[in-house]
Amino acid sequence: MPETGLTLFLDHLVVERGLSHHTVAAYRRDLDGACDWLARNRQMSLGDATAADLIAFLRARRSSGLASATVSRQISALRMFFRFQMAEGVRRDDPTRHMETPRPWRNLPRCLSEQDVEALLSISDLDQPRGLRDNALLEMLYATGMRVSELLNLRIQDVNPAAGFVLVRGKGDKERMVPLGERAADAVTRYQTDGRPSLEQAGTSDLLFPGRRPRQPLTRQAFWKNLRRLALAAGIQGQLSPHTLRHSFATHLLEHGADLRTVQALLGHADITTTQIYTHVSRERLRRIYSRTHPRA
Repeated sequence: MPETGLTLFLDHLVVERGLSHHTVAAYRRDLDGACDWLARNRQMSLGDATAADLIAFLRARRSSGLASATVSRQISALRMFFRFQMAEGVRRDDPTRHMETPRPWRNLPRCLSEQDVEALLSISDLDQPRGLRDNALLEMLYATGMRVSELLNLRIQDVNPAAGFVLVRGKGDKERMVPLGERAADAVTRYQTDGRPSLEQAGTSDLLFPGRRPRQPLTRQAFWKNLRRLALAAGIQGQLSPHTLRHSFATHLLEHGADLRTVQALLGHADITTTQIYTHVSRERLRRIYSRTHPRA
């Protein structure tokens, strides 16, 4: 494709379509890649490419390990280019007309084994106020599947260990009642009795887990730092985030027979399709167990 053709198209994206320079730069890289591949493998310019040529190019890109999202963006760039070519009267057909955008793969979330969870929940020093706090945080996170932001913003009055429930305020200030297991309820009660009163910042705050600043919750960064320290002490390898316990909560529920709608309600997902990722996690784990244990697998 002549450089002038590419320049005209990119100018069109900036001037007439109002796209950002960052987006236009990404389209330029995608189209330059197509031009180089076609010149090398088909001895032709992009403007002369057929649908078969473009499919061959995209297959080569996909087989090189390119992510589905990147391939989708390349198809979008090609579509916009050829529509521009047709609008300008340079081409009479659109070779991208029947191309389907690949569905993006969703990375399966990491979750801990039940043994790793037990190790993590047993590692805090329960003779120290901060150890009682850390233990209560982890027990509640795993027992309820809350988002870490939901957990850290809990008020004292939101948690009723005796009744075994916690009031969670999720996205959009939507409230949901989530059961609090016996061990998590015991951990919170012990923290409130023996741990929280000893924390300097707790006196004037109604937050269950106050941070260093008055009336401010414990920060996500501080919690993440403590979590990594405890995970290392428990012998847990690999990357670990507060969300890992949320993933573990959902996965373990499904593996022990909970239905998807129940897990959706507990997690506070507005759409069940968000929850369905955990069925893939469970199936993948079942497949590994089957392959490892079945004599003819």
